[in-house]
Amino acid sequence: MFDLMSILLRLTSVWQRFLPQTPATSHGEKMRASLGALLGIGLTGLVSTKVAGTPDTLPLLIAPMGASAVLLFAVPASPLAQPWSIMGGNLVAAIIGVTAAHLIAAPLLAASVAISGVLAAMSLLRCVHPPGGAVALTAVLGGPHVLALGYEFALVPVGLNSLLLCLVAIAFNNSTGRSYPHHAHASVHPHPPVRQPVISAAELDEVLADYGENIDISRDDLEALFRELVGRTQRNRVGV
Repeated sequence: MFDLMSILLRLTSVWQRFLPQTPATSHGEKMRASLGALLGIGLTGLVSTKVAGTPDTLPLLIAPMGASAVLLFAVPASPLAQPWSIMGGNLVAAIIGVTAAHLIAAPLLAASVAISGVLAAMSLLRCVHPPGGAVALTAVLGGPHVLALGYEFALVPVGLNSLLLCLVAIAFNNSTGRSYPHHAHASVHPHPPVRQPVISAAELDEVLADYGENIDISRDDLEALFRELVGRTQRNRVGV
């Protein structure tokens, strides 16, 4: 029995390494994000269908918009969720996907080349948006109807869906107290440092580069959070 419990504890410890850290997010914030996604997808599908859809068909809404909605409403501060990210990322992905589908006969090879090209292009254009990968795959593997649309696919539905979802995100996030397009800001209950640390943008860039991995936070947000942490630590230490 002891050995079994020991094994279970070890397995639990190993499994916990694969779980992400629990974000310090309130239930209200989770509900806010869920409501935003409801409105975002609903209005995007409704308006897209009214503007460019045909009668008696499914809503003019592509699946990658679901992933875009998660980013725009659940993590609107993420660099991956900014307006240029969704607009540029999805449009670039659609264009590269359509090109790969027309130039490469083998679907699997076309899909692989498209995703590789999309990631490179989004990185160079500073519009990395993960759902763009799904947009590219849709362009390659979407079937005869998508193939027949050609580059029109990049405008309708991809461009139209992306624009509408972005507009809803701007209106909803700002009306519910979230900066979007996001900019670094003070905490709700700020604690300015007693002794302001001197930090340069170059030093922050060096730290991020030396970290060795891309992390989903901007340099400005990192600095704002660091200063807030320093302020709280200083004030707690001196009893302010």
